[in-house]
Amino acid sequence: MKSLVCAFAATLLCASFASAADEPGFVSLWDGKTFDGWKINESPKSWSIEGDAIKSNGGRSHLFYVGDNKPFKNFELKVDVLTKPNSNAGIYFHTKFQEEGWPKYGFEAQVNNSYNKDPRKTGSLYAVKDVMKAPAKDDVWFTEHIIVKGKHVVIKINDQIVMDYTEPDDAKAGADFTRVVDEGTFALQAHDPGSTVYFKNIRVKRLD
Repeated sequence: MKSLVCAFAATLLCASFASAADEPGFVSLWDGKTFDGWKINESPKSWSIEGDAIKSNGGRSHLFYVGDNKPFKNFELKVDVLTKPNSNAGIYFHTKFQEEGWPKYGFEAQVNNSYNKDPRKTGSLYAVKDVMKAPAKDDVWFTEHIIVKGKHVVIKINDQIVMDYTEPDDAKAGADFTRVVDEGTFALQAHDPGSTVYFKNIRVKRLD
């Protein structure tokens, strides 16, 4: 009976993954119940908590982690993600809070398995080094694992490396945005009203 219930529940409550408590060195960034330690910039109605997950659905908005004053530079970040069909979102790192707009600091690790308006798929280092074939499926939980060491960035999906990037020594920040390996915080993205994406089990390990 339990297996039937899990299948019917669209995997939202039944998926089981490793947590920070199971992974040495990792600490949880989200308490699983509130937005304590996080800050929404625009369109606050784009964010809600459903079951044990953060739900993004609505107008453009970003949910920034503000629970630690020490910036993150070298780290491993793991986030469990579930996308609904034709949905887009992202996980930013080395960013900082801004009141509105697409974050102009840091990088976006793309979340997109079937969104038909953007060819850049899950695991892309958005517009820097892109993945053109989705490594995960809609309606199924997967783990997006971002590793940053110096100028080297790796993104894994369910332990499979899908993106490996080393920043050139001559890389420079642009006038309108900063896309250079630096330091900062994390942010989750609500992309548009037609996109629904869930995030949970957000944990990080500093490598400094």
